Parts: sequence; C-alpha cells; structure tokens
Amino acid sequence: MTTDGLRFGAFTLDPVNRRLMQDGAPVEISARYLDALILMVERPGQLVTKDQFFDQVWRGIPVTDEALTQCIRTLRKQLGDTAGRPTYIETVPKHGYRFIVPVAAAEPASNGPPVVQVAPGPADDAWDAKRTLLLGGAGVLGGGLAGVIGGLIYGLIAVAHPLQPGMGSGSILLVLVWLTTIVALMGGAAVGLGMAATGLGRREPSPWIIFGGALGGMVVGGAVKLLGIDAFNLLVGRSPGDITGGMEGFILGGAIGLGLWLGARGRQPVPLRRCMITAGVTAAVAGMAIPLFGGRLMGGSLDLLAKTFPESQLQLGMIGSWFGEAGFGPIAQSVTGGLEGLLFGPCVVGAMILSRRAMRGEG
Repeated sequence: MTTDGLRFGAFTLDPVNRRLMQDGAPVEISARYLDALILMVERPGQLVTKDQFFDQVWRGIPVTDEALTQCIRTLRKQLGDTAGRPTYIETVPKHGYRFIVPVAAAEPASNGPPVVQVAPGPADDAWDAKRTLLLGGAGVLGGGLAGVIGGLIYGLIAVAHPLQPGMGSGSILLVLVWLTTIVALMGGAAVGLGMAATGLGRREPSPWIIFGGALGGMVVGGAVKLLGIDAFNLLVGRSPGDITGGMEGFILGGAIGLGLWLGARGRQPVPLRRCMITAGVTAAVAGMAIPLFGGRLMGGSLDLLAKTFPESQLQLGMIGSWFGEAGFGPIAQSVTGGLEGLLFGPCVVGAMILSRRAMRGEG
C-alpha cells in the first residue's frame, strides 16, 4: 500500500513528505526509525522480516539485532504501544514484526489553497544535468582511488624485482602510480558519466546503465589507445602496439553497469554494499576474460610497453613465474585483469552511490 497519507488510529503517516502526525501535531522521530515505520505501515498485516529491515532501513550497514530491537522499542514508545499487549506492532519471535492495526488512506484536507502541478521546465533540466555531472564526478574520484591502489600494487612488484637493482626504484613506483591513476581517472569519468546519463540518478536505475557504462568505457578506451600510440610515435618514433583500447573499455564498462543494475534491482534505496559486491564480481569476471580473448588491460599494456622498449626498468614477467609461465603470460594477464576489475568496479560504483545518496537525502 503506497499513498501520500496513511491513517491508523490517531496517527497519520506521510511517506512522501516524511512526517508522522498525531491528531494534527507532529511526532518527533529519527529518519531511520521513520523508514522502519513506513516499511511496516505500507505492509499492514504482513510479516516484515529482520532481513527486510536490515536491507531497506540500514541499507547494508552491518548492525546487530539489538539495533532493530531498539528501533521497535522506540517506535512503540512514540505510538503509545507495548510489546506485551500490542496495538500497533506485533512481534513475530525469531522472524520479525507485523503492523496489526488497520491502515486507511488519509482523506485530503478540505481547506487551504489547491495544489498546483507544475510541468517540468528548464530548471528541472538543469538539475538533471547537474546531477549527471555530480555523479560522473564521483565516478572520477572512485576511478582515481582504484588507479592509485593498482599503481601501488604494480609499482611495488616492479620495485621488488628490478631489472638492475638500486636504479630508480622510487621513480618506477611514482611513474606507475601516476600513469595508472591518470588512466583510471579517465575511465571513471567516462563510465560514471555514461551510467549517470542513462538513469543512475533515477529512483530505480534502469538496465540502460549497462549500455551507458559500456559506451563510456569504449569512448575512453579508444581515446587512451589513440593518444597513447600517437604520443609514443611522436616522442620516440615507435609505438607499443596493441595496448588496451575501446573494446576492452566497452566490455569492462558494461560489466560494471551490469553489476550495478543487478545489485540495485528491486532495492530502495540503492544498497551500497550489495552493489559494490555485484559490480566487483562482474568487473572481475570481465577483467579475467578480456586477456583470454586477446585483449589487454593495464597490466598487459604495461608489459607490452616494457617489451617494446627493452631498456625499460619496468619488468612484470616475474608475475607469470608465480603461475609457472615464462614471462607475463595469459594466466598472469587474466589474474591481473581480474584484480583490476575487482578494484575499479567497486570503487567507481561505491563513490557514485554515496554521491547519489547525498543528493537524494537517503542517508
């Protein structure tokens, strides 16, 4: 049951404007406890399980059963109810709670000025554009964080196994962190803007965010490849060849969009932890699959650079030796590709969901 006003006993609950009234007077209640009350009142007579409370009220934040017990205890106090002889909230031992009082739609007020519906105009369009840019900016931050972590991992591996010990270890680490961060920032911007523009800002994200993420990844992947090849040709007269590009970006961006959509589907508000996990899984699977079909992500591209310029201090071949390969082989590329996806997907998605919550006031 979903209306703008729900009446039970002496109380009127307005889920849209988020307020509880008793005989016309407002009742003070915290935002999270109000969410719990709305969840029960909109399902009168139905069991609301503990898992439903944790998913939809605490939204994936780890809490104990005691937090839910305290929430119900406070709601009963506000409603003048008791656990022993409940009028409103009935305990279903070991399972959850049930709202047992009849609930009816509140009658609209007969006085006061009429409510005028205003058609969307330029201001609404401006807000949509602003929201898209803010969500895209959050994707940039998430991508940058993933880039820093990935650069540190690759850099520490390279520093630990230098081609010539003692030569430029700090520089290798700094350059790798800088390079991976720049690429990841661009990837986060493109994938984030793509998903934001195709519906992440809506109440329930649509499957179009899969296409948005894929398109954004393809655009930035193609741009990175084109600029990288041109830059090397211009500066040193030769290019590293088939580095990561549009197809890899399309697959990885689409996988992140898929993971976000799967995690958000049917959940309100969009759950942070669930979406980060699903995006991490789908992005990791895509990252592992790309090298197996001839593609390259960051690790494979760095190895290709090292092979193109033998005098380079960058050597990642030792990673392959961990898997019994001579050099940075397909298994090593697949494992590092999966790790890159596992870092990039959750960081981008997590930052965007946190930004979305701040804009929507979801807390």
